[in-house]
Amino acid sequence: VWDHLHGYAEPMPLADLDVLYFDPSHISREREAALEAQLRAVMPDVPWSVRNQARMHLRNGDAPYRDTEDALRYWLETATCVAVRLEGDGGVAVIAPYGLDDLLGLRSGPTPRGTERYPAYLERMRTKNWPARWPRVQVSGL
Repeated sequence: VWDHLHGYAEPMPLADLDVLYFDPSHISREREAALEAQLRAVMPDVPWSVRNQARMHLRNGDAPYRDTEDALRYWLETATCVAVRLEGDGGVAVIAPYGLDDLLGLRSGPTPRGTERYPAYLERMRTKNWPARWPRVQVSGL
Protein backbone atom coordinates (compact mmCIF):
# COMPACT_ATOMS: atom_id res chain seq x y z
CA VAL A 1 0.00 0.00 0.00
CA TRP A 2 2.74 2.45 0.94
CA ASP A 3 4.68 1.59 -2.22
CA HIS A 4 1.62 2.53 -4.27
CA LEU A 5 0.96 5.72 -2.29
CA HIS A 6 4.60 6.75 -2.82
CA GLY A 7 4.31 6.10 -6.56
CA TYR A 8 7.05 3.46 -6.58
CA ALA A 9 7.16 1.56 -9.88
CA GLU A 10 8.72 -1.47 -8.18
CA PRO A 11 7.73 -2.69 -4.73
CA MET A 12 10.20 -2.39 -1.89
CA PRO A 13 11.68 -5.74 -0.85
CA LEU A 14 9.68 -7.44 1.88
CA ALA A 15 11.20 -8.56 5.16
CA ASP A 16 8.47 -11.18 5.18
CA LEU A 17 4.98 -11.88 3.94
CA ASP A 18 2.71 -12.86 6.80
CA VAL A 19 0.17 -15.62 6.29
CA LEU A 20 -2.17 -15.88 9.26
CA TYR A 21 -4.61 -18.63 10.05
CA PHE A 22 -6.50 -19.85 13.09
CA ASP A 23 -6.57 -23.57 13.86
CA PRO A 24 -6.67 -24.51 17.55
CA SER A 25 -6.45 -28.22 16.67
CA HIS A 26 -2.89 -27.93 15.26
CA ILE A 27 -0.81 -25.41 17.20
CA SER A 28 2.68 -26.80 16.57
CA ARG A 29 5.42 -24.66 15.06
CA GLU A 30 6.20 -27.67 12.86
CA ARG A 31 2.81 -27.30 11.15
CA GLU A 32 3.61 -23.67 10.36
CA ALA A 33 7.03 -24.67 9.00
CA ALA A 34 5.42 -27.30 6.76
CA LEU A 35 3.00 -24.71 5.37
CA GLU A 36 5.88 -22.27 4.78
CA ALA A 37 7.73 -25.03 2.89
CA GLN A 38 4.67 -25.65 0.70
CA LEU A 39 4.42 -21.94 -0.10
CA ARG A 40 8.16 -21.70 -0.84
CA ALA A 41 7.83 -24.63 -3.26
CA VAL A 42 5.28 -22.63 -5.26
CA MET A 43 6.81 -19.15 -4.84
CA PRO A 44 10.43 -19.53 -3.69
CA ASP A 45 11.33 -15.83 -3.93
CA VAL A 46 8.76 -14.76 -1.33
CA PRO A 47 9.91 -14.57 2.33
CA TRP A 48 6.93 -16.45 3.79
CA SER A 49 6.07 -16.26 7.48
CA VAL A 50 3.14 -18.52 8.39
CA ARG A 51 1.69 -18.19 11.89
CA ASN A 52 -1.25 -19.92 13.49
CA GLN A 53 -2.89 -17.22 15.57
CA ALA A 54 -4.38 -19.93 17.80
CA ARG A 55 -0.90 -20.40 19.31
CA MET A 56 0.57 -16.91 19.20
CA HIS A 57 -0.97 -15.92 22.54
CA LEU A 58 1.48 -18.37 24.14
CA ARG A 59 4.47 -16.53 22.68
CA ASN A 60 3.01 -13.13 23.57
CA GLY A 61 1.83 -13.91 27.10
CA ASP A 62 -1.80 -13.07 26.33
CA ALA A 63 -5.07 -14.83 26.99
CA PRO A 64 -6.03 -17.12 24.08
CA TYR A 65 -7.20 -15.28 21.00
CA ARG A 66 -10.72 -16.01 19.74
CA ASP A 67 -9.86 -15.78 16.06
CA THR A 68 -7.48 -14.06 13.66
CA GLU A 69 -9.16 -10.67 14.00
CA ASP A 70 -8.88 -10.87 17.77
CA ALA A 71 -5.19 -11.74 17.42
CA LEU A 72 -4.64 -8.67 15.22
CA ARG A 73 -5.95 -6.49 18.06
CA TYR A 74 -2.85 -7.48 20.05
CA TRP A 75 -0.36 -6.32 17.43
CA LEU A 76 1.61 -3.28 18.46
CA GLU A 77 1.11 -0.81 15.60
CA THR A 78 -2.00 0.27 13.74
CA ALA A 79 -0.69 0.15 10.18
CA THR A 80 0.02 -3.59 10.27
CA CYS A 81 -3.27 -4.63 11.89
CA VAL A 82 -4.72 -5.29 8.46
CA ALA A 83 -5.31 -8.61 6.76
CA VAL A 84 -7.21 -9.87 3.76
CA ARG A 85 -9.01 -13.17 3.48
CA LEU A 86 -10.06 -14.97 0.33
CA GLU A 87 -13.69 -15.96 0.74
CA GLY A 88 -15.29 -19.13 -0.58
CA ASP A 89 -17.09 -17.20 -3.31
CA GLY A 90 -13.82 -15.73 -4.59
CA GLY A 91 -14.37 -12.38 -2.91
CA VAL A 92 -11.90 -10.74 -0.55
CA ALA A 93 -12.69 -9.65 3.00
CA VAL A 94 -10.60 -7.00 4.72
CA ILE A 95 -9.93 -7.52 8.42
CA ALA A 96 -8.85 -4.28 10.07
CA PRO A 97 -9.79 -4.03 13.76
CA TYR A 98 -8.38 -0.47 13.96
CA GLY A 99 -9.57 0.57 10.52
CA LEU A 100 -7.60 1.55 7.44
CA ASP A 101 -7.14 5.27 8.07
CA ASP A 102 -3.56 4.99 9.34
CA LEU A 103 -2.44 2.63 6.59
CA LEU A 104 -4.01 4.76 3.85
CA GLY A 105 -2.97 7.99 5.56
CA LEU A 106 0.73 7.02 5.58
CA ARG A 107 1.00 6.88 9.34
CA SER A 108 1.24 4.39 12.15
CA GLY A 109 0.82 4.64 15.86
CA PRO A 110 0.52 2.28 18.77
CA THR A 111 -2.58 0.16 19.18
CA PRO A 112 -4.00 -0.11 22.70
CA ARG A 113 -1.67 -3.11 23.16
CA GLY A 114 1.19 -1.07 21.72
CA THR A 115 0.45 1.64 24.29
CA GLU A 116 0.54 -0.96 27.08
CA ARG A 117 3.85 -2.26 25.74
CA TYR A 118 5.17 1.10 24.59
CA PRO A 119 8.91 0.28 24.89
CA ALA A 120 8.36 -2.80 22.68
CA TYR A 121 6.37 -0.68 20.22
CA LEU A 122 9.16 1.94 20.06
CA GLU A 123 11.83 -0.72 19.54
CA ARG A 124 9.79 -2.31 16.76
CA MET A 125 9.35 1.06 15.05
CA ARG A 126 13.07 1.84 15.33
CA THR A 127 13.95 -1.57 13.89
CA LYS A 128 11.46 -1.34 11.03
CA ASN A 129 12.53 2.25 10.23
CA TRP A 130 9.63 2.70 7.83
CA PRO A 131 10.32 6.40 7.11
CA ALA A 132 13.65 5.42 5.51
CA ARG A 133 11.77 3.23 3.01
CA TRP A 134 8.70 5.42 2.68
CA PRO A 135 9.67 9.05 3.49
CA ARG A 136 6.09 10.31 3.72
CA VAL A 137 5.17 7.82 6.46
CA GLN A 138 4.72 9.35 9.90
CA VAL A 139 5.34 7.03 12.85
CA SER A 140 4.21 8.07 16.32
CA GLY A 141 7.01 8.10 18.85
CA LEU A 142 9.93 8.45 16.42
